[in-house]
Amino acid sequence: MCRAFTVLTLAGAVLHCPAQDTLRITLPEAEKQFTSKNLDLMAEKYNIDIARAQVLQARLYNNPNIQFAANAYNPDRKKWLDVSNTGEYYGGIQQLILLAGKRNKQIKMAETNSLLAENRFYDLMRTLRYTLHSDFYQGTYLQQAIAAYQVPIAALEKLTVNYNELQAKGVITLKEVVRVKSLLYNLKTEQTALQNQFNDIEAELQLLMQNNHTWFIPVSDVAVTQLPSIRKYVLPTLVDSAYANRYDLQVAANTLTLNQQNYSLQKAMAVPDLTAGAQFDKRGSFVNNASFLTVAMDLPFFNRNQGNIKAAKIAIDQSNTNLTRQKLTVENEVQQAYGKALNTEKMLNAIDPGFQNDFDKLLKSITENFEKRNISLLEFTDFYDSYKQNVLQWNQLQNDRIQAIESLNFSIGKPIINL
Repeated sequence: MCRAFTVLTLAGAVLHCPAQDTLRITLPEAEKQFTSKNLDLMAEKYNIDIARAQVLQARLYNNPNIQFAANAYNPDRKKWLDVSNTGEYYGGIQQLILLAGKRNKQIKMAETNSLLAENRFYDLMRTLRYTLHSDFYQGTYLQQAIAAYQVPIAALEKLTVNYNELQAKGVITLKEVVRVKSLLYNLKTEQTALQNQFNDIEAELQLLMQNNHTWFIPVSDVAVTQLPSIRKYVLPTLVDSAYANRYDLQVAANTLTLNQQNYSLQKAMAVPDLTAGAQFDKRGSFVNNASFLTVAMDLPFFNRNQGNIKAAKIAIDQSNTNLTRQKLTVENEVQQAYGKALNTEKMLNAIDPGFQNDFDKLLKSITENFEKRNISLLEFTDFYDSYKQNVLQWNQLQNDRIQAIESLNFSIGKPIINL
């Protein structure tokens, strides 16, 4: 087990194992590694190749059947395998001929299965890419939140040293020293909790990019306050776009198509297939060297594939229900994501951009005045708590805006705002 230690970066402070390499990575770079190395995607892509191979198999014709029988032992001539003029042998060839368009129907079903495999692959990619984006930005803002703690922690550590000296000289009471230390330890505890959250995000990023030996530091230059407004998009247009681009909806639609094709195939299976062939018999028929043409077909007296036809018809009704449900799900997800994006945008726009800078300037002034005993311990601790809450809330609002846009992109099936 490795011993964790802190690495300060321009983006924040994170804990990682010294045995791992540290790599600052942008979202495009992360996507490149994800698409080329993610094992879930690779495994799902094999299903596409399997389905395409099954299309090839469906196109193949049935093999002909050849038969040969020879006299094993001729007791009259006391001769083994006698196929001479005094012996007997028989030969024949048969070919199964599928009727009622069964072969073409099987090919169409195989092609639809291949399309379904592609739909599932791209839907998995959509889901995993959303997870990658969400984790990337979550990690970015967690780093910023962790780094924000460094400013008051550094100030309080310096103040603690000074207060220890003043308390030893009897200038201040032990109560004041303990109160400052308590505030310092509280901030460090909260920072550690954020670091643990970042470590969880980091573990997911490593899994998505299939690299457990590198500690990724997400780097983003997205200016949240300068992103395009969601209000320029109208909900009905977004829903229509989701209908056209959501691969899970295409899975439901193509599943319906597959079941309709299967219903057509099962009805065709009620038609018996034809077996045609030719036979030659040297001495076992009414004449020597007899030749025959053969035709065979099952008589559909009992089994007319009734059960499979009924099951296929029910599967169509089931698929129609699932498709309707999936359309409602898509519409609901777009509505929810759109509303959330509007709310986070409204909240972020209501905050003065210069408010954060004013707080940062005031922090230094408050600390200096407290050291000079110009303000009370209560005022000092209240301000630090307000500063912390302000930084975290501002950071969370920016993250919420990014996450809302990513969620909207995910619900539509394609990015309407590129981050």
